[in-house]
Amino acid sequence: MDAMLTDHELVRRAKAGALAAFEELVNRHERHVFTLARRITGNDHDAEDVTQQTLLDALEHLGDFREEASFSTWVMRITTFAALKILRKRRGLPTVSLDEATSPDEEGAIPHPEFIADWRESPERLVERNETRRLIDDALAQLDEKHRLVFLLRDVEGLSVRETADALGLSEANVKVRLLRARLQLREQLTQLFGDEQRRLAPHAHEDN
Repeated sequence: MDAMLTDHELVRRAKAGALAAFEELVNRHERHVFTLARRITGNDHDAEDVTQQTLLDALEHLGDFREEASFSTWVMRITTFAALKILRKRRGLPTVSLDEATSPDEEGAIPHPEFIADWRESPERLVERNETRRLIDDALAQLDEKHRLVFLLRDVEGLSVRETADALGLSEANVKVRLLRARLQLREQLTQLFGDEQRRLAPHAHEDN
């Protein structure tokens, strides 16, 4: 199979029955699927199960893929659903997509970080750097699940707010609030590693508007 073919062309061929085209898609995206699954589930064993299930689901439902989004985005959605199913089984919860009612603390109040400092780079840019990937992953693992998932899908995987909301069963407004909180929490954790010590500020309360 020609490795120069686009994902779009490979999808069309795979839908027509060319197994080699789907195998090429797997080769291109399998590692990405595993990485996202590992970040969501927190361990290699579950990530391997999610990866296998994701690829099987992608093959089984390829005919239903309407190509309104990229193949990569579609596969990341499948990965998210499979990983969430494992998380919920692990906790003895119903295996449905993450669909929580808006909690009282999401009415607009924004938590104030304990540490504030100018960063040499944004959290989003730091995620892209290989030499800081492990530190970012460690910090992400410390976020609570609902904030970590939104950050992963929106800022790391590049899904739109609407796509993230659809994947997690949330409203777009809820996604935006959780994303802001995740960024603040992550910034607070990583400021101690990447912040400019000379410009660190003491915590202070926000004024109510």
